[in-house]
Amino acid sequence: MSLERILSKRSNNSCELCSADEQLQVYTVKPAQKIEEKNSFYACKICREQLENSEDVNVNHWRCLNDSMWSAHKSVQIISWRMLHRLKSEGWTQNLLDMMYLEEEDLNWANALGDGDDDTDKIVHRDVNGVILQAGDSVVLIKDLKVKGSSMVAKQGTAVRRISLDHHNSEYIEGRVDGQQIVIITKYVKKL
Repeated sequence: MSLERILSKRSNNSCELCSADEQLQVYTVKPAQKIEEKNSFYACKICREQLENSEDVNVNHWRCLNDSMWSAHKSVQIISWRMLHRLKSEGWTQNLLDMMYLEEEDLNWANALGDGDDDTDKIVHRDVNGVILQAGDSVVLIKDLKVKGSSMVAKQGTAVRRISLDHHNSEYIEGRVDGQQIVIITKYVKKL
Protein backbone atom coordinates (compact mmCIF):
# COMPACT_ATOMS: atom_id res chain seq x y z
CA MET A 1 0.00 0.00 0.00
CA SER A 2 1.40 3.45 -0.93
CA LEU A 3 2.32 5.99 1.76
CA GLU A 4 -0.36 8.36 0.50
CA ARG A 5 -3.06 5.69 0.86
CA ILE A 6 -1.83 4.78 4.35
CA LEU A 7 -1.94 8.42 5.49
CA SER A 8 -5.27 9.02 3.78
CA LYS A 9 -6.75 6.09 5.66
CA ARG A 10 -5.10 7.09 8.96
CA SER A 11 -6.47 10.65 8.70
CA ASN A 12 -9.94 9.79 7.33
CA ASN A 13 -8.94 11.66 4.17
CA SER A 14 -8.47 15.01 5.94
CA CYS A 15 -5.58 17.27 6.94
CA GLU A 16 -4.07 15.96 10.16
CA LEU A 17 -3.52 19.54 11.35
CA CYS A 18 -6.63 21.55 10.43
CA SER A 19 -9.07 18.81 9.24
CA ALA A 20 -9.52 20.35 5.77
CA ASP A 21 -10.52 17.78 3.15
CA GLU A 22 -9.25 19.38 -0.09
CA GLN A 23 -5.86 19.48 -1.86
CA LEU A 24 -4.26 16.92 0.45
CA GLN A 25 -0.71 15.62 0.05
CA VAL A 26 1.92 13.82 2.05
CA TYR A 27 4.12 16.19 4.09
CA THR A 28 7.38 14.85 5.53
CA VAL A 29 8.76 16.49 8.67
CA LYS A 30 12.30 17.76 8.12
CA PRO A 31 15.10 16.86 8.57
CA ALA A 32 13.90 13.31 7.89
CA GLN A 33 16.16 11.47 5.47
CA LYS A 34 13.59 8.88 4.47
CA ILE A 35 9.96 9.47 3.55
CA GLU A 36 7.93 7.01 5.59
CA GLU A 37 4.77 6.87 7.71
CA LYS A 38 6.40 7.64 11.07
CA ASN A 39 7.81 10.99 9.89
CA SER A 40 5.01 12.08 7.54
CA PHE A 41 1.39 13.18 7.74
CA TYR A 42 -1.45 14.21 5.46
CA ALA A 43 -1.68 18.00 5.03
CA CYS A 44 -3.80 20.45 3.04
CA LYS A 45 -2.31 23.03 0.68
CA ILE A 46 -2.79 25.93 3.14
CA CYS A 47 -0.94 24.13 5.95
CA ARG A 48 1.88 23.00 3.62
CA GLU A 49 2.41 26.50 2.20
CA GLN A 50 2.46 28.14 5.62
CA LEU A 51 4.80 25.51 7.06
CA GLU A 52 7.26 26.21 4.24
CA ASN A 53 6.92 30.01 4.18
CA SER A 54 7.01 31.39 7.70
CA GLU A 55 6.48 34.97 6.49
CA ASP A 56 2.95 34.33 5.10
CA VAL A 57 1.39 32.76 8.19
CA ASN A 58 -2.30 33.28 8.95
CA VAL A 59 -2.28 33.10 12.74
CA ASN A 60 -5.99 32.27 13.02
CA HIS A 61 -5.59 29.25 10.73
CA TRP A 62 -3.23 27.73 13.32
CA ARG A 63 -5.76 27.74 16.15
CA CYS A 64 -6.33 24.18 14.94
CA LEU A 65 -3.14 23.26 16.84
CA ASN A 66 -5.26 23.20 19.98
CA ASP A 67 -6.54 19.84 18.71
CA SER A 68 -3.74 18.52 16.50
CA MET A 69 -1.08 18.84 19.22
CA TRP A 70 -2.77 15.89 20.97
CA SER A 71 -2.41 13.60 17.92
CA ALA A 72 -1.18 10.07 18.58
CA HIS A 73 1.27 10.47 15.67
CA LYS A 74 4.72 11.91 16.45
CA SER A 75 5.06 13.75 13.12
CA VAL A 76 1.88 15.75 13.82
CA GLN A 77 3.02 16.49 17.39
CA ILE A 78 6.41 17.72 16.15
CA ILE A 79 4.90 20.07 13.56
CA SER A 80 2.37 21.33 16.11
CA TRP A 81 5.20 22.10 18.55
CA ARG A 82 7.20 23.88 15.83
CA MET A 83 4.27 26.04 14.72
CA LEU A 84 3.38 26.93 18.32
CA HIS A 85 6.97 28.13 18.79
CA ARG A 86 6.88 30.13 15.55
CA LEU A 87 3.72 31.85 16.79
CA LYS A 88 4.99 32.37 20.33
CA SER A 89 4.46 36.13 20.15
CA GLU A 90 0.69 35.57 19.90
CA GLY A 91 0.24 34.79 23.58
CA TRP A 92 -2.37 32.03 23.25
CA THR A 93 0.28 29.64 21.96
CA GLN A 94 2.27 29.76 25.20
CA ASN A 95 -0.63 28.14 27.09
CA LEU A 96 -0.67 25.27 24.60
CA LEU A 97 3.12 24.87 24.79
CA ASP A 98 2.91 24.72 28.57
CA MET A 99 0.49 21.78 28.28
CA MET A 100 2.46 19.94 25.61
CA TYR A 101 4.97 17.25 26.53
CA LEU A 102 7.52 15.64 24.20
CA GLU A 103 9.99 12.88 25.04
CA GLU A 104 13.65 13.98 24.83
CA GLU A 105 14.19 12.25 21.47
CA ASP A 106 11.08 13.92 20.01
CA LEU A 107 12.09 17.29 21.45
CA ASN A 108 15.47 16.99 19.72
CA TRP A 109 13.65 16.26 16.44
CA ALA A 110 11.34 19.24 16.99
CA ASN A 111 14.32 21.52 17.71
CA ALA A 112 16.32 20.29 14.70
CA LEU A 113 15.36 23.31 12.57
CA GLY A 114 15.73 25.86 15.35
CA ASP A 115 12.03 26.64 15.87
CA GLY A 116 12.43 26.53 19.64
CA ASP A 117 15.34 28.99 19.64
CA ASP A 118 14.86 32.50 20.93
CA ASP A 119 14.47 34.66 17.80
CA THR A 120 16.32 37.61 19.30
CA ASP A 121 19.58 35.62 19.16
CA LYS A 122 18.82 33.72 15.97
CA ILE A 123 21.12 34.37 13.02
CA VAL A 124 19.24 34.66 9.73
CA HIS A 125 21.08 34.34 6.43
CA ARG A 126 19.59 36.28 3.50
CA ASP A 127 20.58 36.44 -0.16
CA VAL A 128 20.97 39.67 -2.18
CA ASN A 129 17.15 39.93 -2.53
CA GLY A 130 16.46 39.37 1.17
CA VAL A 131 15.27 35.78 0.70
CA ILE A 132 16.05 33.60 3.73
CA LEU A 133 18.71 30.96 3.07
CA GLN A 134 18.71 27.61 4.83
CA ALA A 135 21.25 24.81 5.00
CA GLY A 136 20.95 22.60 1.92
CA ASP A 137 19.64 25.37 -0.36
CA SER A 138 21.11 26.05 -3.78
CA VAL A 139 22.32 29.52 -4.78
CA VAL A 140 23.86 31.18 -7.83
CA LEU A 141 26.72 33.69 -7.75
CA ILE A 142 25.71 37.14 -9.02
CA LYS A 143 29.27 38.37 -9.70
CA ASP A 144 32.77 37.00 -10.21
CA LEU A 145 34.43 36.33 -6.86
CA LYS A 146 38.18 36.01 -6.28
CA VAL A 147 38.81 33.28 -3.72
CA LYS A 148 41.24 34.46 -1.05
CA GLY A 149 44.36 32.37 -0.66
CA SER A 150 44.17 30.92 -4.17
CA SER A 151 44.27 31.96 -7.81
CA MET A 152 40.73 30.67 -8.33
CA VAL A 153 37.91 32.95 -9.48
CA ALA A 154 34.34 31.76 -8.92
CA LYS A 155 32.47 32.97 -12.00
CA GLN A 156 29.16 34.82 -12.07
CA GLY A 157 26.29 32.40 -12.77
CA THR A 158 27.97 29.47 -11.00
CA ALA A 159 25.42 27.36 -9.12
CA VAL A 160 26.42 26.34 -5.60
CA ARG A 161 24.39 23.40 -4.34
CA ARG A 162 23.75 22.24 -0.76
CA ILE A 163 25.17 25.27 1.01
CA SER A 164 25.97 25.24 4.71
CA LEU A 165 25.49 28.22 7.02
CA ASP A 166 27.98 29.93 9.31
CA HIS A 167 26.27 29.80 12.72
CA HIS A 168 28.24 32.80 14.00
CA ASN A 169 27.91 35.27 11.11
CA SER A 170 24.79 35.89 9.02
CA GLU A 171 26.85 37.19 6.09
CA TYR A 172 28.77 33.96 5.46
CA ILE A 173 27.76 30.69 3.85
CA GLU A 174 29.89 27.84 2.60
CA GLY A 175 29.64 25.83 -0.57
CA ARG A 176 31.61 23.77 -3.05
CA VAL A 177 32.78 25.52 -6.24
CA ASP A 178 34.93 23.64 -8.76
CA GLY A 179 35.52 20.90 -6.17
CA GLN A 180 36.78 23.31 -3.54
CA GLN A 181 34.89 24.26 -0.34
CA ILE A 182 34.81 28.07 -0.08
CA VAL A 183 33.24 30.76 2.10
CA ILE A 184 30.85 33.04 0.20
CA ILE A 185 29.39 36.37 1.31
CA THR A 186 25.58 36.26 1.15
CA LYS A 187 25.24 39.63 -0.66
CA TYR A 188 26.84 38.01 -3.72
CA VAL A 189 24.36 35.12 -4.08
CA LYS A 190 20.77 34.64 -5.18
CA LYS A 191 18.69 31.67 -4.04
CA LEU A 192 17.66 29.26 -6.80
